[in-house]
Amino acid sequence: MDVHELDRILLAGATVLLVAIVAVRLSGRLGLPSLLIYLGMGVLLGESGLGIEFENAELAHALGFAALVIILTEGGLTTRWNEVRPVMPLGVVLATVGVAISVGVVACVAHFVLGLDWQISVLIGAVTSPTDAAAVFSVLRRVPIRPRLRGALEAESGLNDAPTVLLVTLVSTGEVGDKGWLHFGGLAVYELVVGALFGLLVGWASVWLLRRVALSSAGLYPLAIVSLAVISYAGGTVLLHVSGFAAVYVTSLVIGRAELPHRLATRSFVDGFAWLAQIGLFVMLGLLASPGRIGLDDVGVALVIGIAVTVVGRFAAVALSATPFKVPWNEQTFIAWAGLRGAVPIVLATIPLAEKVPQSERVFDVVFVLVTLFTLLQGPSLPWLARRLRVLDDNAAYEVDIDVAPLESLGADMLQVHVPSESRLAGVEIGELRLPAGVSVSLVIRQQEAFVPERRTVLRAGDALLVVAPSTLREQTVRRLRAVSRGGRLAGWFGERGREQDR
Repeated sequence: MDVHELDRILLAGATVLLVAIVAVRLSGRLGLPSLLIYLGMGVLLGESGLGIEFENAELAHALGFAALVIILTEGGLTTRWNEVRPVMPLGVVLATVGVAISVGVVACVAHFVLGLDWQISVLIGAVTSPTDAAAVFSVLRRVPIRPRLRGALEAESGLNDAPTVLLVTLVSTGEVGDKGWLHFGGLAVYELVVGALFGLLVGWASVWLLRRVALSSAGLYPLAIVSLAVISYAGGTVLLHVSGFAAVYVTSLVIGRAELPHRLATRSFVDGFAWLAQIGLFVMLGLLASPGRIGLDDVGVALVIGIAVTVVGRFAAVALSATPFKVPWNEQTFIAWAGLRGAVPIVLATIPLAEKVPQSERVFDVVFVLVTLFTLLQGPSLPWLARRLRVLDDNAAYEVDIDVAPLESLGADMLQVHVPSESRLAGVEIGELRLPAGVSVSLVIRQQEAFVPERRTVLRAGDALLVVAPSTLREQTVRRLRAVSRGGRLAGWFGERGREQDR
């Protein structure tokens, strides 16, 4: 490859990336998941459009897994542990028992209704049953649903890749038929449990290290965190032969819940990196698709399988998994409908392609059509359904973003606080914040003008505050600011309810 060819590749890549970034705004206005636009861009660039040929299933498989690692890292870092922790058992059951139920339902429909052989039927069931982390994280965070619902869906989508990757791989290579389902069950439990424990260990070690190593630049923290997450994934798969996906998600959860320096800078960097991974992943999968190969029979099969997995399998899986946890029917309904399929089923469909399983091209085509049609149906309907089922979170608009920058020589931290438009911090005087003794609001930035506030300075929506707090009082200060953001100036005055808000 000469320099001029590299320049052309850079020009084409940067142009595609810029168009994809603009498409995010367009997809938001139209209420469509952006993944559909990215898939469409890939198809337009491919052999049926501009003529770029890409048929390397092995490369697509490898790059797809790499992109999923970045997406899971971003999902774990930005998931709030206080939301996930109470519903983690439900998320685990949905990611294991729920997936097994869905695979069984879809496989039976594919075999008995569509007449497909058992290997292809089980493959289609395994490929289409997991929810997609990228779709769930990106769509649900624009829908202000109750924290436990969001936590359950995010935990499920972060954990269900591991067992389905194992199942699709073993079915594609024929190992399930050779060694039996009991062997698969034991192997799945081992990979999930040991992978999660390894991720927990790497997460704890990462937090310990990052708290004790003062890096010279704020931009190094995001790079270090992403590197540690990738080490968790690769270390789990290479050293222990366990689920790297479970490991990287758990590691990211542990790092994400820790109070580390420059959290907002880290989140912004990883968020942009995850967008880059999503855009590249979906465009690549669109390139891999061959619309000219897809016939009406494939569309019909995709519709039947889509109804089986979305309506029958998913609702049965959620009902059997969530009922023991006493989840109300309206929340079960939303969880069932919000089980979005995105890149993961298409990436999984590249595994039988790479293994050259008979009819694997048809499996890929059916999955591609299924994901496109049902994402187009489910994604835009989630805000409406959340309102109808009354599962919206009334406090979602009052959350406040707080970043931490260490002032190590003083033993203090500087908190950067942004006041959202509907936060109840707006209208509160500085003195009414009742911050711990020794904590001060040192600067207010309002409409690009900075000034030193007084006790009677009234905060406004859109203000940015710089709060200096001793390191020992940082967490107490953060809890107090978030309590006032939700409850206003009277937060903390009403007995146990006030103290609960402070926590």
